[in-house]
Amino acid sequence: MKKEVFENNLNINRRHFLSKAALGLGGVALGSLLMPDLLKGASDASNQLPLGMRHFASKAKRIIFLVQNGAPSQLESFDYKPKLNEMFGQDLPASIRGDQRLTGMTADQTSFPLVGSKFGFKQYGQSGAWVSDLFPNIAKITDDICIVKSMHTDAINHDPALTFFQTGAQVGSRPSMGSWFSYGLGSENKNLPAYCVLLSKGKGNGQGVYSKLWSNGFLDSTHQGVQLSASEDPILYLSDPKGLDRGFRRNMLNKLGELNEMSYQEFGDPEIQSKIKQYEMAFRMQTAVPEITDVSKEPDHIKKMYGSDCMIPGTYAANCLLARKLSESGVRFVQLYHQGWDQHKNLVGDIQHQAKDVDQASAALITDLKQRGLLDETLVIWGGEFGRTNYCQGKLTKDNYGRDHHPRCFSIFMAGGGIKAGTSYGETDELGYNIIKNPVHIHDLHATIMHLMGLDHERLTYKHLGRRFRLTDVHGHVVKDIIT
Repeated sequence: MKKEVFENNLNINRRHFLSKAALGLGGVALGSLLMPDLLKGASDASNQLPLGMRHFASKAKRIIFLVQNGAPSQLESFDYKPKLNEMFGQDLPASIRGDQRLTGMTADQTSFPLVGSKFGFKQYGQSGAWVSDLFPNIAKITDDICIVKSMHTDAINHDPALTFFQTGAQVGSRPSMGSWFSYGLGSENKNLPAYCVLLSKGKGNGQGVYSKLWSNGFLDSTHQGVQLSASEDPILYLSDPKGLDRGFRRNMLNKLGELNEMSYQEFGDPEIQSKIKQYEMAFRMQTAVPEITDVSKEPDHIKKMYGSDCMIPGTYAANCLLARKLSESGVRFVQLYHQGWDQHKNLVGDIQHQAKDVDQASAALITDLKQRGLLDETLVIWGGEFGRTNYCQGKLTKDNYGRDHHPRCFSIFMAGGGIKAGTSYGETDELGYNIIKNPVHIHDLHATIMHLMGLDHERLTYKHLGRRFRLTDVHGHVVKDIIT
């Protein structure tokens, strides 16, 4: 009986064969349209998938990274340590500090007086997460976020720490996180870049933000982050000069493309092809960008949600709203840098301004994505490059204090995109100096983010200078406990 069925299955006529084959050919054709690199030959990296293909099913499609540049204090935000208030002014025990490296700003201090937060904390949500009174709006969405209290890093100063957080290395010239995702997954919208960068500045002490943080490094230059400005022209040099119409620009690009193609045939430099792609992208962006960056048509209830500052270009609130619009339009990776968190002195006064700048808009972004049905597929990350010391830098007074850099532990939070909502992960000691449970290194965070986007951090590589590089270098473990 089995043999008869087998023989009947092989006994098909030409019409039946062609109809079945047509379905397969149609699938291949559709695949080639959705993923242009699908039918390209294997690259030099044998484990590298074609552009746009994931290693496994993803939890998230897009990322919005709210970088709090300058390092907000975890002790004034999400890591409640009442013991510090009890021990106000007492010296940090040497057994706790150990051989911790100090910055040049506190290396000469003979004592390290402990200081607790001047701001109150309360528990919120079903998880009972502790949140500072400085962040009343974020406190309301604790059931939508995961607070990671056990982050740690290798760098102790801003530039290497921020570079490390963004590129996986403390030295420059490496591809940024957004560039890796652009390289691995491409863009969802052919008229917009895969990677966009937004800048804003608070009233506090700011640290430098440099283009190397969104550099493509040794990757193709098409993967570099595109910075949007708060000026009349969101992207410089994108608009046509006066008197030049679209038809003329199209003809000019056609001729320029022909010349560049001739150069490529002669020299074989892949950057020539990148230039052709960039010119074409810029042409398409001329119509897409003005519409995306125009927030005036947003309904009043959305403007109210983000706060009145959202109508002032270049503010944190305006950039949060723009980040939602870019992500909604298919931009793979949006990175917002907000400067002003470097509070070595006058922390009590400065952090209030900084928190007010970001609290409402950060919560609004997550709420906005959620009500649009986009939060499940959009990973939102909020945090700085390292933490702050539990002791005072310089002279301690009853009403004010400052905190130095602290790489051993700090807090961030994440939402959406496969993250377990309403949870807190990791724990520091009662003085908030060392991690005692579930440490998460920067490499671990990168590996986890890539996993959520459907990428194996060990397999997304690029061969450069004779070796294969990756965002996590030779480190990193996926933190599965914070993934749904």
